[in-house]
Amino acid sequence: MTDARMKGPAGWFGRRQDTAIADAEAAVLRSDRFRLEREADWRRLDAIVSRIEAGRIGAIADADLIALPALYRMLASSLAVARETTLDAATLAYLEGLAQRAWFVVHGPEAGFRGWCARFFGGGWSAAVRAIGQDIVIALAIMVAGTVIGWLLVAGDPDWFYALMPPQPGDVRVPGASRAALHASLFGHAQRDGLAIFAASLFSNNAQVAILCYALGFAFGIPTILLLVHNTALLGALLWLYHGQGLTLDLVGWLAVHGTTELFAILLAGASGIHIGRAMAFPGQNALLDAAAAAGRRTATVMTGVVLMLIVAGLLEGFARQLIDATAPRLALGLAMLAWWLVYFFAFPQVFGSGGRR
Repeated sequence: MTDARMKGPAGWFGRRQDTAIADAEAAVLRSDRFRLEREADWRRLDAIVSRIEAGRIGAIADADLIALPALYRMLASSLAVARETTLDAATLAYLEGLAQRAWFVVHGPEAGFRGWCARFFGGGWSAAVRAIGQDIVIALAIMVAGTVIGWLLVAGDPDWFYALMPPQPGDVRVPGASRAALHASLFGHAQRDGLAIFAASLFSNNAQVAILCYALGFAFGIPTILLLVHNTALLGALLWLYHGQGLTLDLVGWLAVHGTTELFAILLAGASGIHIGRAMAFPGQNALLDAAAAAGRRTATVMTGVVLMLIVAGLLEGFARQLIDATAPRLALGLAMLAWWLVYFFAFPQVFGSGGRR
């Protein structure tokens, strides 16, 4: 009896120990099997992430780039399993580190400020402008029509001039002004203070018009069209006034210094507003708000550039036009700026793909 009692507990403890050893060995086998089944995918993901981190995305095969999201999801699933099982600490730490690195590649910011600038100026902005080319043509036609309307209105009734451009104290640019007065408003050092005030007012007005043209595009583009017509009708009225005294080319030269940039910015802003309006009026298979949101994303890049163009126009208006006091060089500068924008937007190769990484 005594021997049986002594052997009973010892045998029970022995069986428990053997079971524990067997369970540990089974866990090790499961861990090894789990790792061996997935290790090739982990290493493939690690190699892809390492190349991207080193800026060598061009060395990555297309198949690996396509597989990147799936590999990341597989890794996240493996990590969740590893945390719930008895995988060794080294494997778990490796998976956690790789998951963090892969997250920044898949979901993190694509690049810093320098990378954004490289993509934006290296083709992203011009590509966005070309993407709304149809709307640019529409906006250009509206602006030309607005200029003609302004000319015809004041030609038929000069009082329309005051409605389009309310007179300011000391402003000689009014119907009936003499050629000498109008000429003096464009040339000479004596007129620069008053002209600078008018130029600043004109720039402020055009900047507001550009922003409003875009912001009001959600109303099916109708306010955008009206703003474009009104703003260019003012230009038509000015052209009529100076044309009456034989100073059309001189006025065009005076405006061209900054106008080719500023009016181009208004054109792009108006086209962006019309693009949003058209997307809302004709959403196709998409919901109205979804169509508007997609159009807003497409035109956001364009409007970022519009702000930069308005800054450039302000610098030209504040400095270059005041320093250049002859029509020929003013025209040359204005045409050079126009040529630059046309080449940049419509002939410049897109260095960086839209949405891609450098």
